[in-house]
Amino acid sequence: MSQTLSSLPHKRIGVAVIRNQQGQILIDRRRDEGEMGGLWEFPGGKIESNETVEECISREIKEELSLEIAVGQCLTIVNHIYPAFEITLFVHECQYLGGKPQPLACDEIRWVNLEEISQYNFPEANREIIATLHNINELK
Repeated sequence: MSQTLSSLPHKRIGVAVIRNQQGQILIDRRRDEGEMGGLWEFPGGKIESNETVEECISREIKEELSLEIAVGQCLTIVNHIYPAFEITLFVHECQYLGGKPQPLACDEIRWVNLEEISQYNFPEANREIIATLHNINELK
């Protein structure tokens, strides 16, 4: 497990990189009134003390987007320090299985191609996820 890098509050987040059959990736736009409001992100949420990363991702995607997914391998773990908190993102490749995406806990959702993802404004920590996806894509 990762170590805390600072004395700031530490958030542990399970993150899903969900791909559909066309290879597009699902992103969502955070609600304006919350932390980092209006920015785009890869869906996911806080890992509860009684669950694995995979269980967290599956639960969060069902609760927030009403989707069924298969949680696959870990793509990367990102540690980042913001001014008010530290965050560790456990990022997993996920396969879309079913359901119609619904923005239950966000303002908007979109399926995007990796080539167009740079058109969206993401929080700093998510930029490392995008770089990892580009690196993986180049290896294919």
